[in-house]
Amino acid sequence: MSDVKLTKTEFTDLFLSNVHRDGADKLLEYLENNDFFTAPASARFHLAETGGLCEHSINVYKRLRSLIRSEFGENYTNVFSEETLAICGLLHDVCKVNYYVTEYRNVKEGNEWVKKPFFKVEERFPYGHGEKSVFIVSQYIKLSAEEAMAINWHMGGFDERVKGGSYALSEALAKYKLVLFLHVADIEATYIDEDRG
Repeated sequence: MSDVKLTKTEFTDLFLSNVHRDGADKLLEYLENNDFFTAPASARFHLAETGGLCEHSINVYKRLRSLIRSEFGENYTNVFSEETLAICGLLHDVCKVNYYVTEYRNVKEGNEWVKKPFFKVEERFPYGHGEKSVFIVSQYIKLSAEEAMAINWHMGGFDERVKGGSYALSEALAKYKLVLFLHVADIEATYIDEDRG
């Protein structure tokens, strides 16, 4: 179970120590004024619990930083800055802000029925997944092309556009290596670090 207060503090510390672009303060304010810190990471699969989205974002950031450091060594910041890694890792799933609602269903426990909460998707701005995150983040801070591509395509082959037959992911992977690293970090965080309940 996520400790909402602890994960919020950790996220905020990571964000403030690494993201210094114009508008970063307004972006953090947006996250605080919405449900980013209390939302689940998913409705059923990984970290489907209060605070799961924030915890997942931290996990992806840590995995991304570790992958980049492993690939490029101690001078990894000559390839990707700490700010870029924080922006991509911490903000890749802001598309899930105000995305879930809590509803209740009857569940039989023993011989009686009880109402149990569950998360349900209620999309208010159907703009896609990665592309929606890019759209939201870009309302506050300027992204580099590589950051935008990485966030946009972080779902890799699970992206609905790819399932629909688009080859754009392949082109993005060839041109922007951060696309691959963020996708792998997301997968590692989801399948290694997180409870899939």
